[in-house]
Amino acid sequence: MNHPCHCGNRRQFVQSAVAGSLLMPGLLSELLASDAGRSTSSNNVDADNPVAPRDPHFPAKAKSVIFLFMSGGVSHVDSFDPKPQLIADHGKQVVFDHPETRNRPGYEKIFLKRPDWKFSPRGQSGIEVSDLFPYIANQADDITFIRSMHTSHSNHYNATLGMHTGSFAFARPSIGAWMSYGLGTTNQNLPSFLVLAPQMPYAGTQVWASDFLPGAHQGTRVMPGPEPVANLNRRVPTERRQELELDALRSFNEAHLATRQNDPQLMTRIKAFETAHGMQTEMPAAMDLSGESDETLALYGMKRGTNDGFGWQCLAARRLVERGVRFVELIHTGSSGNWDSHGTMADHGRLAPQVDQPIAGLLKDLKQRGMMDDVLVVWTSEFGRTPFNNTADAPGREHHNWGFTSWLAGAGVKRGYVHGATDEHGIRATEKPVHVHDFHATILHLMGIDHLRLTYRHGGRDYRLTDLAGNVVKDVLS
Repeated sequence: MNHPCHCGNRRQFVQSAVAGSLLMPGLLSELLASDAGRSTSSNNVDADNPVAPRDPHFPAKAKSVIFLFMSGGVSHVDSFDPKPQLIADHGKQVVFDHPETRNRPGYEKIFLKRPDWKFSPRGQSGIEVSDLFPYIANQADDITFIRSMHTSHSNHYNATLGMHTGSFAFARPSIGAWMSYGLGTTNQNLPSFLVLAPQMPYAGTQVWASDFLPGAHQGTRVMPGPEPVANLNRRVPTERRQELELDALRSFNEAHLATRQNDPQLMTRIKAFETAHGMQTEMPAAMDLSGESDETLALYGMKRGTNDGFGWQCLAARRLVERGVRFVELIHTGSSGNWDSHGTMADHGRLAPQVDQPIAGLLKDLKQRGMMDDVLVVWTSEFGRTPFNNTADAPGREHHNWGFTSWLAGAGVKRGYVHGATDEHGIRATEKPVHVHDFHATILHLMGIDHLRLTYRHGGRDYRLTDLAGNVVKDVLS
């Protein structure tokens, strides 16, 4: 039942506050949506705080996740999956019905194509990594490489959506949103899910959306630069005035909520105001790198005063998980100018130095600070690239979802370990294959979540991140 007079007063106050930039629009995207017609839910949502810390299903290995996403499709056979036979058989014609070559003019015949970078054994483990990522290669002893990844689509949009939401065709909650919903967060002054993204990726904001989960679990985008979060600074003259306005707004909201008990959308809005206020103090401190030592900045390949680049993203991520943020995603590049090296693999050579030292620096920094026991680092792309092309000397490679490499490091995973394999040419995941659903189930497991039990009822059915599939990859667990 609506209360027009009361709602009108509340909405007028909210609109006035937003007009004065009192609140961040990104956190309040649903604030002025209709209050009528919202169904309540019996899902596990705290009546007072939808992001309150919640116990995991079982003791967790990791407390937080840093998710490193390389947009466009990194070539596994040029980076983390050595294939001597691919080198030996360079130029050999192969025949199969690949989605990227099917009925495509000029691809009536396809030929094996050798890697453009040399592989060498690294560290005490002897794991082979190519010269494309020399800094990450030096950290091989701390990484579990999953060389048998495969996914269900070869288009960027669908594969990116799948890697983030478990759905390859429809909008669904992101893995970060599921993590926030399942575990909440320990720092109530920061969002539980932050996305450091300089450019918009394939699938756009669906990459960090909460979809049908309560809106408090949606990722908050942070942009490199002098103002990482837009409209963060207080625009009203004094802090006291802001406190008075927030107190008045809280009173409006609580009275409004009293007539709509356990409305998750309304609770989300109230929490958004509180988080927005807390962020005005906490986020600037988290983003202030001035107190970091020269040695730490050097680990990430950064110069003092830098406020952009992947080194900045990696160091900011470390500072955020230190402050209790549950899930931090770093997206390298966006839907253009990325790892989608159809024209030439020289694109890989241009992009790799942007991320190689910062990622290796992040691993070393976490290890030095004793944080590898609490933080899980995930590195992945949406798919790999073909070990073949329409000529053996074609400079680029096409999309390849049949087999690629992702890796994990940190809390709860083996170190210096290789799981699974593709065939001798890197075409198909043949040994211990790991689908995206299995990958997600494993990440959730490391955070103490049973992927079969993390569900949300929507539209008359229970949904989960892993859809109707997924198995924990137990071999990678320490």
